[in-house]
Amino acid sequence: MIAFVQGPVAAVTAGAAVVEVGGVGMLVKCTPRTLATLRIGQPTRLTTALIVKEDSLTLYGFADEDERATFEVLLTASGVAATMALGMLAVFTPDELRRAVAQGDAKALTAVPRIGPKLAQKLLLEYKDKLGTPHGAVPAQQPVASGPAPWDEQLHAALTGLGYAPREAEEAVRSLTPEAEAQSITDVGALLKLALRSLARTR
Repeated sequence: MIAFVQGPVAAVTAGAAVVEVGGVGMLVKCTPRTLATLRIGQPTRLTTALIVKEDSLTLYGFADEDERATFEVLLTASGVAATMALGMLAVFTPDELRRAVAQGDAKALTAVPRIGPKLAQKLLLEYKDKLGTPHGAVPAQQPVASGPAPWDEQLHAALTGLGYAPREAEEAVRSLTPEAEAQSITDVGALLKLALRSLARTR
């Protein structure tokens, strides 16, 4: 079990980062919110979860222990693979997920790609006694300093990483650009939520 990786950020790509650990580049898949905090050449420490399959070893990285623990709980539901669990954490913070489950808000869960109403109801039942209670009020979104790529590139990469076609991602980014620029919004997590709501209405 690899509990964490620590070292300078060597690269940031769509949906993943490369962290140099002892001269070895470790590819770590992350949420857009986590990727937005990374800077190439700057040190970082990511809590990790290693997913082992017959034909692959995939490392997932998280900003903190709460996000990693939530990811592992999400995987306990039948039919939820690592990609879908990461997608949930791309749309919601751990506390927002706890709140949605505590309130029985199936509609909120359908904002995640590939989660329809029936699966959302099923997940509410499976997670009811596992995620715990919300820790408190949802913190306000904080503007993110300029990262390794502009917000529109990060948002496009996040949407395609969640399974949307490049053209759909481009249209979603284009539709959000006026609002993002008018309000100086650069938080990729906040923009991703807006984009997913917009895409859900057009499908």
